Amino acid sequence: MNQLLARRAFAELLGTGLLVAVVVGSGIMAARLSPNDVGLELLENSTATALGLSVLILILGPVSGAHFNPVVTLGDFILGRRTGTGVDAKTVAAYIPAQIVGGIGGTILANLMFALPAVTASTHTRSSGHLWLGETVATAGLILLIFSLVRTGRGALAAPAVGAYIGAAYWSTSSTSFANPAVTIARAFTDTFAGIAPGSVGGFVAFQVIGAAVGVGLVVVLYPHAEKLDPIERAS
Repeated sequence: MNQLLARRAFAELLGTGLLVAVVVGSGIMAARLSPNDVGLELLENSTATALGLSVLILILGPVSGAHFNPVVTLGDFILGRRTGTGVDAKTVAAYIPAQIVGGIGGTILANLMFALPAVTASTHTRSSGHLWLGETVATAGLILLIFSLVRTGRGALAAPAVGAYIGAAYWSTSSTSFANPAVTIARAFTDTFAGIAPGSVGGFVAFQVIGAAVGVGLVVVLYPHAEKLDPIERAS
């Protein structure tokens, strides 16, 4: 791995880790501040996540494109094959493991910050058809948003737009919009408000991939021509 790619992969590891730390940490704080009020807990968790994600995109977008999500990386690779604008296979191979490892590290960090065991398997089962449908919709919408901005030369709007989308999707999808395989895997390592039982991870990830495929299809239909921009510039 060359120095530039290593730096970009590290940015993905760091960004995904900090994103998960925000998701899990704000969930723990919300449960402590607003016990027995799930609606308020979700509001606190979603607000912190939306704002934190926007900030992380602004910080790390110029370095790696701020994917923080395996399906975004795969979407960029697939959509760029016809136009020569996406990430290459080496980048995919570097980004996805970095995102997964970073996400797990973010969960551990959040647990430790709140004086919890570093790793505890979640007992929050999320296995049901309506939740899988929610993940499909949430992920398809995320892919459509990101690459519609990219393909129309509006990548500079990614930080506020993606943050706003995730904040809204928390409330408008039955699954509360995980929409990210790395984050889903990481959230299995905490038995707190934001956790997901290990046995539920496979179903969520499978339908996230399906949702990503739907999103890519929508992008191709709606925006068949991409701007000829550098991959990092497009996402930042």
